[in-house]
Amino acid sequence: MLVIWNLLLRALNPQTLTSQDTVVFTGGRTQPGTTKPDEGERHPYSIIDCEPTREVILPSVIYIQKILRRRPFLIKNLENVMRRFLQSLELFEENERKKLAIFTALAFSQKLSGLPPETVFQPLLKDNLVSKGIVLSFITDFFKVYLVDNSLDDLISILKRGKMEENLLEFFPSAKRSAEGFSEHFTKEGLIPLVEYNEKKIFEVKLKEMKSALTTQIAEEVDISEVIDTVKQRVKDAKLPDIEIVRILWDVLMDAVQWSGKNQQQNANSALRQVKTWAQLLNTFCTNGKLELELVYKVQMQCYEDAKLMKLFPEIVRSLYDQDVLAEDTILHWFRKGTNPKGRQTFVKALEPFVKWLEEAEEEE
Repeated sequence: MLVIWNLLLRALNPQTLTSQDTVVFTGGRTQPGTTKPDEGERHPYSIIDCEPTREVILPSVIYIQKILRRRPFLIKNLENVMRRFLQSLELFEENERKKLAIFTALAFSQKLSGLPPETVFQPLLKDNLVSKGIVLSFITDFFKVYLVDNSLDDLISILKRGKMEENLLEFFPSAKRSAEGFSEHFTKEGLIPLVEYNEKKIFEVKLKEMKSALTTQIAEEVDISEVIDTVKQRVKDAKLPDIEIVRILWDVLMDAVQWSGKNQQQNANSALRQVKTWAQLLNTFCTNGKLELELVYKVQMQCYEDAKLMKLFPEIVRSLYDQDVLAEDTILHWFRKGTNPKGRQTFVKALEPFVKWLEEAEEEE
């Protein structure tokens, strides 16, 4: 251990940054693209010369951490060393890059002092490293090792701090830089949670873009047929599920209503006018009982969460029925077997007169 201690002190000595700061990684001093041939025998205690496994490299990370805690003035040196190595990954063999990736992942996992995420991720984005696939290979090894002891949330946190969470595709060569390429690569590497996270983010972006487009069109009172065409095109392009479309449509329509404080009658008139105006839009995408029921649940939640709408639930449901958006069977199913408990008891009681009328009309028929 004394030998390692002395070597690490040499490696991180601020007075020898230009030549001896790489001892712990390479076993000796370096020059561009290689090790210095005149430095004599190289010592065996280095990252590059060890086995490319987490278990073998971890003790070195822990030991460096101990040194940095005792000598915090060396922290900046470690950061500089790591930045230079990462910018020069192409000068290392594939197996050596794997060892550096393992070390880097363990450094973050152990919360090694002096290694902010931007120190790692930003130097990797050199065009020549990315285009050759070196960065993708490195970052894949990094992700795999880091996730052994940490959660996906932890990984996303350091990616955010490194300003890379929104730009993961930048690690990919241009020919593979697509959502499909991302999923294919990391699925093959067994990083399914990361794939699912990325797909969820893409999905959320598509929903946000669609909601924004609809909000603009409705605010500008665009012809309803044009709005319907917009929704259909975005559903086709983004492959959005029908149930999400129904939710978005209701949110956008209600967000566009000019509510009037505590004036219940004005609020009721505004909401019902909006339903009547855009009933064709809702009707176009509520194409079956399941989607109609989802719309009822959406109305239920909004009325439950917004005090000024609490008493409007039965009127909105009645209006949706009158505009042929909701079928009788859907309303009766919700009334008898609805599963969302929020405000249900209140809303069921409020809807009783209308349901009674539906049942009586059904009996007469």
